[in-house]
This record gives sequence, structure tokens and C-alpha cells, in this order.
Amino acid sequence: MTTFGTPLSPHATKVMLLGSGELGKEVLIALQRLGVETIAVDRYDNAPGQQVAHHARTITMSDPAQLKALIEREKPDLVVPEIEAIATAMLEELEAAGTVRVIPNARAARLTMDREGIRRLAAETLELPTSPYVFCDSLEELQTAIDSKIGYPCVVKPVMSSSGKGQSKIALPKDVAPAWEYAMAGGRVSHSRVIVEGFVDFEYEITLLTVRALGADGAVETQFCEPIGHLQVSGDYVESWQPQPMRPAALERSRAIARAVTDNLGGQGVFGVELFVKGDDVWFSEVSPRPHDTGMVTLCTQWQNEFELHARAILGLPVNTVLKSPGASAVIYGGVDAAGIVFDGVAEALQVPQTDIRLFGKPESFVKRRMGVALAFDDDVEVARSRARLAASKVRPRAA
Repeated sequence: MTTFGTPLSPHATKVMLLGSGELGKEVLIALQRLGVETIAVDRYDNAPGQQVAHHARTITMSDPAQLKALIEREKPDLVVPEIEAIATAMLEELEAAGTVRVIPNARAARLTMDREGIRRLAAETLELPTSPYVFCDSLEELQTAIDSKIGYPCVVKPVMSSSGKGQSKIALPKDVAPAWEYAMAGGRVSHSRVIVEGFVDFEYEITLLTVRALGADGAVETQFCEPIGHLQVSGDYVESWQPQPMRPAALERSRAIARAVTDNLGGQGVFGVELFVKGDDVWFSEVSPRPHDTGMVTLCTQWQNEFELHARAILGLPVNTVLKSPGASAVIYGGVDAAGIVFDGVAEALQVPQTDIRLFGKPESFVKRRMGVALAFDDDVEVARSRARLAASKVRPRAA
């Protein structure tokens, strides 16, 4: 795009986000700073992004008819999927008809909406190194796959879920049935299918934010942010930091894998590529064609955070992936199951040096729901991690 209209005018540039949680909220803010008219869509009212967008719409995004009707009514210039549970076949149909442009494109949205599409692309089409895996449609198939190919320990995940929901580690045969039930309960849509993965002997995990954006000559170029290290518990991110120290050969290999995957997916925008690393060896894990939860650390580490990078890239604008300062993030969990909670200790948290807080504004809290994040920057990333954890610990959500 070279021309941007005024929001709420006949010439407005309109962008629709499908999914309006904390990541979508930051993308919407970045778009609004560029004068874009925004439409925030989610499955429930008053989602974080709906609170800041020009327009808020609530539908079942996995329902093709509802999704088509909304897009045809709103007529956005761009549709930006921000979650997995979307009727991607309908997006492909609308894109093929020229009704709308999907970010990064409808094929990428379809392939990455579940773990099967992207894993088969990476391992079988691109022949990239991954953990051993089997897809299973029943508890019996899961048990057979573990016994005959994968072994113990292993990890079971729903083919479609987010933030580690439904994911569990299996150490012994007695863990298999509970893992299957947990996966069925944690999937984003009703889909009795899981992936079971063998363990990779890795030293650490990274998210490599990979940005496909237009260069000075008008062609798509690939740029990389500094690698983000992260700590996960039950598949859910609890801390992240940037940069993660890496051996040069491992960083080069990580970028090559990320480029291979994102070149195949195509389009423009930020891709969160997850990788396992040991020494100089790197294994592909997953990719999200959108900003990544571990990338919230970039709110305090980069001149342009991942949300600003995404907004600029999808609009055809130049991007800057340069690191401003090392830093870290730590999750603030809800701690209680309640609606309309309050937060104590915010001022106390912000007294920790070189920190900041983001509270997402989710209307309902759960014990393990991510309700906010603490951010910290310092020349020493370990100092930043310690401060982020300390600041997060001082924020105390409670029922009102």
C-alpha cells in the first residue's frame, strides 16, 4: 500500500483481525498509530483487542457462513488471522475470488492452523530436521504409536491448540490415557486428533521472529530479530528473554530453517518460528504466521516491537529489526477463576528498576490464564530476567 486513508472515512484503509487477545490488541494499536481503521473480531465480547479497535465484532470464527458474511459486510482491505480456530477453507475461497487479501495468505493460514499441516510441510516436503512424530485419531492409535515408534518419554498435543493447552508429557504407560483426555479437552475445536512427539535432546528453545517485508526495490526481503529464549511449563510460555546467546553456526542454521519455512509459506508479516537447539544442531518445532507470545519481550527490547513490525510489513512499509536493549518478560497469571478481577501491587511492581507492566484487560480470569506480563530491560539479560520475575510476582490479581 502506498496511500493510507483517514479512519472512519470513505477512503479509510481497513484491517480486520480474526482473534483479538493480548497479541491482537498490540497489533491493533500499532495499526492505529499508522492511521488504519481497525475491526477486532473474537468469539466473546469485550476481548482485549475489541476494547481498543474502531469496531468490535463477535462471531464464531470457525463457522464458514458467519465468517463469510462478516467479511463481505465489512469489506476490509486486509484480513489478519491472529488465532488458529478459523474457517481457513472459507478464507481460501474468499481470497481466490478476490474478495479480500489474507495475511500472510490463506494457504499459510490453513497450513499453520494445526500442527499436522505445518509439521508435514517442514519434515516431509522441506525435509527439515524435526522430532520423530506420529498423528493419532484414537487412544488406541496413540498407545500403538508410542509402543512401536516413539517410546518414552514423549509429548502429546492436540493438532490445534494455543499456549500449551491440552499438551502433556508422558513418562510411563499409565500417563497415556490421561494425556489423551487432556488433549481432547484442550483442543481449540472438536477434533479427535493428536500429535505424539519423541523427545529431542536439546539444550534450549528459541523463537526466531522472521519478518517478510518489502525492501527498497519493492521485492519481499527476509529479516530476522535477535533470537528469543523462553521457558515453558506444560507447553505454556512463562518467561522469555532476548537475545538468547547462540553459537554462530547454530544461529546461521536457525535462520536457514526459518527462511526455508517462511519462503514456502510466502506473503508478508511476522512469523514466529520455534526451534530446538543443541550445540550447532537445530530442529524445527512449529511456526505461527503472526506475532508470537514469547515475542512480547520485544515491547522493551526492540526499536520496533514484533507488533509494529507485523503492522508495517503487512502494509508494505519498511521495517527495522534492530535490538535496542537486552530484556526479558515474565507472565502474570490470573491466579483465580473470576470475572472482573482487580490487580493489587501494580505500583509496587513498577518500583523494580527498568521495568514495565502490561495488563491485558481480559474480562474473565482463570487460575492459569495469562492476564498480563512484566517487562524489564538491562545490559545483562540475566538481570533483566530477575527483575521481570520480581515485578510479575508483585502483581496480585484477586476477585473483586
